[in-house]
Amino acid sequence: MTNEKVVKKYVPASETAYYIMLVLYESPRHGYGISKRVEVLTDGRIQLGSGTIYGTITKMLKDGLIVMYANEERKKVYELTEIGEAILRMEIDRIAELHRHASEIGGEAACKKTAEQ
Repeated sequence: MTNEKVVKKYVPASETAYYIMLVLYESPRHGYGISKRVEVLTDGRIQLGSGTIYGTITKMLKDGLIVMYANEERKKVYELTEIGEAILRMEIDRIAELHRHASEIGGEAACKKTAEQ
């Protein structure tokens, strides 16, 4: 798949794909580690089931956003690739733009109030 097609497929990213890329940017992890880190990061709001996480991981592997290798315990560990990092940066920029627009329209107080709910 060309980089242009990958960008079209993942920007905007699903919430699942976004959080997988985000936690893999932090460090390589196995599937359960990804799931647990996302749960902690989102204060339990997002709990990725194994079907959801491995379905998304399979697509991301195929599209070149992540790579897989076995660690010393023979667990499958996933790592973000350069294209994965580029997609994540695009998505972070897109989300920042959404926040800027909300701030302009509703003011910073509106964004803060929404974030606190």
